[in-house]
Amino acid sequence: MPPAQAQTADALYADREHLASARQAAEIWAADVGRDSKTFESAWKLARVCYWLGNHAPQNERRTFLERGIAAARQAVAAQANRPEGHFWIAANMGTLAESFGLRAGLKYRKPVKEELETVLRLDPSFMDGSADRVLGRWYFRVPRLFGGSNARAEEHLRASLKYDANNTVSHFFLAEVLFDEGRDQEGRAALQQVLDAPPNAQWGPEDREYQEKARALLATRQSR
Repeated sequence: MPPAQAQTADALYADREHLASARQAAEIWAADVGRDSKTFESAWKLARVCYWLGNHAPQNERRTFLERGIAAARQAVAAQANRPEGHFWIAANMGTLAESFGLRAGLKYRKPVKEELETVLRLDPSFMDGSADRVLGRWYFRVPRLFGGSNARAEEHLRASLKYDANNTVSHFFLAEVLFDEGRDQEGRAALQQVLDAPPNAQWGPEDREYQEKARALLATRQSR
């Protein structure tokens, strides 16, 4: 991809809160992947923007974006299997499918999500500020105990992720949910306050704003307990 076009796609992704920008970025990266199926950079970035669209596009489009994201991430892995990006975005897109589209999807993607995240941990545990630990923490919290879920393991992974970014809003929010589930309400409220107090992150501003909004809403329901 020509450098100017790559910069345009990156700028559009940075403006992903506007869905039109995210869609345009996806089109640019998809066109590049279409020209060369072995291109690594465009493949993983397509998977990343598909994950965003799979969580924010109109409901009837989300599954298509997530499945497209899995396919793009697999292309990234095929191009460079020893890089974490493809493995992580396979897991992220699959994880959203597992959470959002019923029991069958949950059972289908439960094992491969965990395997891909464990691969990221082997390749680079610090990748994207501990994102593999962050999502594994979510995995252990959301998966039923019968299938390997564990609040203790969830907390372990979430706290591990915070070693790479002590202010990460997503990790603190996920940790708060685990703590509330364990009946540790005071600690849970403290974790939500960490979300609200987190300094702005230029790279992940849209995600921070979302989780701060979620934290305010959840904290309001927990203040009187």
